[in-house]
Amino acid sequence: MSRLEKLEKIIGFSFSNETLLTQALTHRSFSIVNNERLEFLGDSILNFVIASALFEKFPKASEGELSRLRAGLVKRETLADVAREIDLGQYLTMGSGEMKSGGFDRSSILSDGLEAIFGAVIVDADAETASNCIRRLFDQRLAGLSADDLQKDAKSLLQEHLQGMGHPVPEYILLNSTGKSPNQEFEIECRSIQLENPVTAKGSSIRRAEQSAADLALQELGVPS
Repeated sequence: MSRLEKLEKIIGFSFSNETLLTQALTHRSFSIVNNERLEFLGDSILNFVIASALFEKFPKASEGELSRLRAGLVKRETLADVAREIDLGQYLTMGSGEMKSGGFDRSSILSDGLEAIFGAVIVDADAETASNCIRRLFDQRLAGLSADDLQKDAKSLLQEHLQGMGHPVPEYILLNSTGKSPNQEFEIECRSIQLENPVTAKGSSIRRAEQSAADLALQELGVPS
């Protein structure tokens, strides 16, 4: 079994035109013929498929609740996690500069590559086949969602609380980052006119650190989260 055949087995689709798969795995730092256009196409089908799956799974959820769940599933960090689960980094082709700087494990490159594969499947086959590939890779994450996940995250709750009182939205300031991907740690400060003092929190990603800081701010303000 060839290198690309292994990847095809993982995603559950064999390309008629393997040039498309090769292009989907090619970063712009390597060639003018790269995965950017395929990524654009893949991003569109990914959003539709995840939205459709959530619509079916949560028939009583509001538009806002569905939007939040979809955002969590199609965000860069989640896509990169899915890409790491299938070892996508080992299949990518990129320029020497990106290789030396750890591009094979960079979330932005991994997420773009994954979306480009979905786009390549559409071109080689059709949208339904791409949809099946997406469902295959996201099945466990979708199955793991429950009604509890419909609740608003800390950042949304904090913003709505402050705006409801006529105050500006909170500010999130990156204070520090340590380590190298995938073992980085970020320190975020949350500032608001409502807080007596800014609160700080750490996390393995900027988003997680911001959510933790927002949760601390809600506690300081006495707002249930």
